[in-house]
Amino acid sequence: MEKFYAVMEKCPLFENIKEDEYKKLITCINAHIKKFSIGDYVFLAGSQISFVGIVLTGSVEIIKENPAGARLIMDFLGPSSIFGEGIVCTKARIAPVSVRVKEASQILIIPFERIIKTCGNACNFHFQLIQNMMMILGEKNFRMNSKIELLMLKGMREKLAAYLINESQKNNSLSFDIVPNRNELAEYLNVCRTSMSRELSRMKEEGLLDYYQNSFKIVSLDELIKTMQ
Repeated sequence: MEKFYAVMEKCPLFENIKEDEYKKLITCINAHIKKFSIGDYVFLAGSQISFVGIVLTGSVEIIKENPAGARLIMDFLGPSSIFGEGIVCTKARIAPVSVRVKEASQILIIPFERIIKTCGNACNFHFQLIQNMMMILGEKNFRMNSKIELLMLKGMREKLAAYLINESQKNNSLSFDIVPNRNELAEYLNVCRTSMSRELSRMKEEGLLDYYQNSFKIVSLDELIKTMQ
């Protein structure tokens, strides 16, 4: 477990908790590591969930499917990302989405009850965990609103510009790598892959951005912002 402390430190659930408390913390909250292969599901929509997961290695995708089988990728999560927190905080704890493993992953599984209830030892970090969980839920609500705003954009270029600007802000750089491949990005934006690829090529030719595979660079941020106005 110690080799994952650096990843855990970046997870918002463990913010303001000292690394020398991690060993005691893991025991107290009864956390354990579970391994998943590519294509495995951590859980399926409709399942009752009683834990939160933290990606330690690899990556997962959050998927929403309608009754006809059409799939929409809601989010991509890499190391130090948390998932399931919005589900376990509901009364029924029924998952409205599925979590699918995109790359072979190791995931830290934490029973939710052990997070929100302090133990008999009155560990100081338990109160911090509860505060952190409240912050995470607020941030999740903000991200979901951002995703709704993205899907409400009608034009292909507007959606691409909004997504790339957001990724740039998350990485605090005009040059950044994105997690999804082209097919996955098209699903995430709910657009046609072929049309999306053509639009990316046009944006590159016009000097708005540059890219190679999953590496992107925003060349003209001002012009990219204008496409959303």
